[in-house]
Amino acid sequence: MKRLEALDAARFLAFCGMVLVNFRIAAEVAPGTDWANTLITALEGRAAALFVVLAGIGVGLSRVTAGVLLRRAAFLFVLGLFNMMIFEADILHFYALYFVVAAAFLTASPRGLWLGVIAVVALAVLANLVFDYDRGWDWTTLTYADLWTLPGFLRNTLFNGWHPVLPWAAFLLIGMAIGRSQLETTCMQHRLIMWGFGAVVLAIFPQVLASDPNLVAYLGTKSIPPGPFYILAGAGTSCLVIGLMLKLWPRIEKLRLGPVLTAPGRQALTLYMAHILIGMGVLEEAGLLDGSLTAPQIIAYALVFCAASSVYSLLWFRRFKRGPLEALMRRMTEPRRA
Repeated sequence: MKRLEALDAARFLAFCGMVLVNFRIAAEVAPGTDWANTLITALEGRAAALFVVLAGIGVGLSRVTAGVLLRRAAFLFVLGLFNMMIFEADILHFYALYFVVAAAFLTASPRGLWLGVIAVVALAVLANLVFDYDRGWDWTTLTYADLWTLPGFLRNTLFNGWHPVLPWAAFLLIGMAIGRSQLETTCMQHRLIMWGFGAVVLAIFPQVLASDPNLVAYLGTKSIPPGPFYILAGAGTSCLVIGLMLKLWPRIEKLRLGPVLTAPGRQALTLYMAHILIGMGVLEEAGLLDGSLTAPQIIAYALVFCAASSVYSLLWFRRFKRGPLEALMRRMTEPRRA
């Protein structure tokens, strides 16, 4: 099947959104109601959700075996643990566990995948009724007290971390279901746009109708805590962006912007690590991870970093077929095809 380059471009957009959100977290930017803070807040939980849905689409489109998927999961888990030592809001170790869930659904029908989505969300709702979501967290400093203990790590990873398996694995299964459809057809693109818009609108109503503050928080569309209507809103936003990118891609190509968007999208794993090791590293060396930056300043820095990532990627692909970490993962998980 011909590679759908619009998906690579969408992945780069998701990466840019994650860079904005993560740079604000790392730099301890003071919250506010200005346009910059509002923009970054709007991206919280949406950019990462798009990233995961696109991963699911990739699994759905490919012929990857369960063995390869589990080896990729192991690679990402180890890489994520290393990354967590620098930036605790890492998504890679969560990503690895989503792949473990996905391995159980590789041969599932689209209906089976959607039933899996419902089951994951239902388990997350049940977990919130049984366990204390706030346990381990200091919300004023965004630190997790017992993260590096086994009980704390499992609780954080499965239940109340930044991107817990329950319910975030649902995004990957949704992506797999979407990947089984005819994405190259105009009809499917229109459906994604309409379904996405409808889901986003529908997700807003429960929090408006609820009166209890705790219920409002859980029925809301924020990623913390990730309630069922957050999943609906995040999936809707992802479908909307993906549908629009697929629909508009011919026009984007005519403007000769395709390579600028697809090249970095094809090595999102490498760039994800780079935005932490290099992007945040530069800020740390400059002594700017102390809350001194404003939201507009962090947006400007993030945009410069994303632009530099695109330029680097274009230059890299002149000589190499895959990004550095992408090539390493392929060599370690699929040595016969490396």
